[in-house]
Amino acid sequence: MYQLLALDLDGTSLKSDFTISPVLVDTVRVLSRSIPVLIVTGRHHTTAGPYYQELGLTTPAICCNGTYVYDYQNRTVLQHNAIEKSNAMQFLQLAEARNLRVVVYLKDAMLYSSQRPVMHVARLAKWAEGFSGEVKPIIRQVDDFLPEVEGAECIWKFVVEGDDVDEFAMMPFIREHFTGEKSWSNRIDFASIGNTKGSALAQLIQQKGIAPEQVVAVGDHHNDISMLKMVGMGVAMENADDSLKNYAKRITRTNNDNDHTVAELLQTLFPEYLTSTHPLGDQR
Repeated sequence: MYQLLALDLDGTSLKSDFTISPVLVDTVRVLSRSIPVLIVTGRHHTTAGPYYQELGLTTPAICCNGTYVYDYQNRTVLQHNAIEKSNAMQFLQLAEARNLRVVVYLKDAMLYSSQRPVMHVARLAKWAEGFSGEVKPIIRQVDDFLPEVEGAECIWKFVVEGDDVDEFAMMPFIREHFTGEKSWSNRIDFASIGNTKGSALAQLIQQKGIAPEQVVAVGDHHNDISMLKMVGMGVAMENADDSLKNYAKRITRTNNDNDHTVAELLQTLFPEYLTSTHPLGDQR
């Protein structure tokens, strides 16, 4: 019997328009009454927050590919392995020299460049405008990253995009100090060396006294491989990268844009908590 669910967000729980289907919201809300349901994401906690609230979760979230664990209830970081400031400064200088597009994840905000914006983040920033108050994600466009990083309390992660990103990832300094995981064909997430979703999830479940064999993890891209490898039931989305599917014990029937894909999966894997009377709706 599985005792914990670890869910990726983008490409898994989220549809392409950044929404969660109502049927999945309902399913997770029911399941989380019985077992811990964790968000395990490459996102900053500020951009994962609206989904955490929508799903009605009370568990901490693993953010930025395992860089830190965030407690939304108390708005605090429970544990982290942030990037050293000197390494962050050199990283930015190397990326600038190669004209790569960069996103910077600081303690409470995401930053992207005015000169070389990453369009995926520009789209996220537009999405964030639909929120207000404390739940509104903090995404800022800046002219220069260096002063922001110099004054930062924590640097969680970098996202780098460009045609030369694979060569950049192979530079000796980058390999020595950073773990790089692809989040798109020409985009790599860089966290402090050793940070992965799998390592953070392993530490958290150990604290809870849950064995890896009792965990279900669902994801769709390279940064999910580490957690699919270490759990009892690693599930790849139908829309997942083929490299991830090689590590999965199960692949979903349909992709993330089908309202019933993940809800149907959860009903199959957690029948003892999601009864046949649960309103999953028409799953055809």
